[in-house]
Amino acid sequence: MLKNLDFKLFLAMAGVAIIWGTTYLGISLAVETIPGWYVTSIRQFLAAFILMFYLIYKNQLKWVSWKYFNRQLLLALFMVVVANGFTTLAEKTVPSGLAALVNSLSPILVFVASAALGYQKPTIKSFGGVLLGFLGVVFLFRDGVSGLFVPEYRTGVLLLGGAITGWTIGTIYTKRTNNQSQGIFLDLFYQFFIAGVVQLVLALNTGNSNFEMWSLISISATLYLAVFGSIVGFFCYNYALKRVSASEVSILTYFNTVIALFLGWLVLDEVITIDVMIATFLIIVGVFITNYQKSKN
Repeated sequence: MLKNLDFKLFLAMAGVAIIWGTTYLGISLAVETIPGWYVTSIRQFLAAFILMFYLIYKNQLKWVSWKYFNRQLLLALFMVVVANGFTTLAEKTVPSGLAALVNSLSPILVFVASAALGYQKPTIKSFGGVLLGFLGVVFLFRDGVSGLFVPEYRTGVLLLGGAITGWTIGTIYTKRTNNQSQGIFLDLFYQFFIAGVVQLVLALNTGNSNFEMWSLISISATLYLAVFGSIVGFFCYNYALKRVSASEVSILTYFNTVIALFLGWLVLDEVITIDVMIATFLIIVGVFITNYQKSKN
């Protein structure tokens, strides 16, 4: 059996499961002393420059067309500025584990939106998955409703809602325009660079640029998010997609939530209640049931 093991594929799939699970902890550490929009703009700019040097080395850096640019602009706004940016801002006031749990609802929201727009046919199985996901949300917030009266916490929850909405819109748009891609690394370079510019403008206009207050831990976490969260994570994801089905890869991403919750408890002393454990189980099972499809031989 060891002879048949694809070690590179194993590392890539492990990267998808582990690296993206650690980014929630990375964000929490980064925003401790660095304003959220600065964290996201630095992260995207560093990722963009790394990709730029790679594309230059491969002689693949190029201008395609305004149509192509507009597509990358929309994806950058919805999936990076809104989805990633709002999650980063939210983690200033909500636990990293809660952020991971709410974001894990994205596949269910994508399915509901796709079904409503007629892109995907709803089934009894998928309806059951959506119901389980909804019950997970009920358990997640049933004892925390009073927290919504705290402005900072309420703002964080609303930002997380905006984040998964942005990811949903971007995902559906990606599915509709996938034939316009020029390759994952060139696409990501445009998206990261555009997002970096937008987020830097937001940082300069809304963030406190008291640079001497930025800690070494927060700076290191931001660098980790750029190199591993943006570059290595996406590389592992796309490498795995070339060798196994999307369903098989997406199942691994369910570990992200568990890893984020564990690291939040271990490093940040975040409390994991029985309700959170039940919510985690219901949401992950709901997402799995909604999106799982048997491979066709």
